[in-house]
Amino acid sequence: MQPTPGDVHVNTPLTNISITYIQQASNFVAAKVFPNIPVSKESDRYYVYDRGYFNRDEMEVRAPSTETKGGGFTLDNTPTYYAPIYGFHHDIPDQRRANSDNMLDPDREATELVTLKGLIKREVLWVARYFVSGVWAKNITGVAASPTGPQVLHWSDANSNPIEDVRANKTEVLESTGFEPNTLVIGQRVFDALVDHPDIIDRVKYGQTAGGPAQVDTTELSALFKIPSIHVMKAIQNTAKEGAENLHAFIGGKNALLCYSAPNPGLMIPTAGYTFSWTGYLGAAADGQRIKKFRMENLGSDRVEIEMAFDQKLVSADLGCFFHTIVA
Repeated sequence: MQPTPGDVHVNTPLTNISITYIQQASNFVAAKVFPNIPVSKESDRYYVYDRGYFNRDEMEVRAPSTETKGGGFTLDNTPTYYAPIYGFHHDIPDQRRANSDNMLDPDREATELVTLKGLIKREVLWVARYFVSGVWAKNITGVAASPTGPQVLHWSDANSNPIEDVRANKTEVLESTGFEPNTLVIGQRVFDALVDHPDIIDRVKYGQTAGGPAQVDTTELSALFKIPSIHVMKAIQNTAKEGAENLHAFIGGKNALLCYSAPNPGLMIPTAGYTFSWTGYLGAAADGQRIKKFRMENLGSDRVEIEMAFDQKLVSADLGCFFHTIVA
């Protein structure tokens, strides 16, 4: 059982400081990129329209005493979602609660712990579902030199052209779908490379009206790339087993995703992805999450438990472009 009763009591505690490494919820992007759809059932179907039928020029001149040209569209009702229940708990033994120093709050600590576990799980699943090669219709790979085919120079290379790369692929998605990508998701390493890229610094510098150094953040990147929403993946994960040396790394890696995400999801509204959250599960919140505390008398402990029920679905692969290892 971690922590042990001895871990929560020291002989001379410093009551005015507390050292924690709890990540901020804002570091995680899984709940921000694609629309969240609350659903009442664990699994169900949804409909997908074939946009090709809608984009054809089929209207013709109507001659007297004749019918107008007619047509229709196909509707695919085979796609489904399934929101499995993920869970994690932390037990607070009576001995630890009774022996805890005043500055410790076992219930708060337990809630913070299980909440962070939920954020990490959702982020890791999001990356596995959307932030990998081979998922989207367009896949670009960053290379150190001499790019060919679906390759570009690493954006960490001063000679690369990240603005042109994004604009070109944004235009290609628009031409093939009719929808211009409005979202860019980048790993922290990619963000660092972009804000230091000489081309971006120059454009920001010459656009400033006041003195001082050129400041580049997501607001400036959004203006330069002409993309309304830019999300930076700052969350980290420890992939080492318990007891082994910690092995922390950014969950998002060195990748980027350019996509169209519906600002206002609804019927006949296209989007690259959706998150279906099972809110009908025993009072779960809008994101399919619930945290509860209950007594485990057989263990002499109070249990704090989190459950999350959701499914992250790729809806339209042609509405996304993935940049793999886009920085060195």
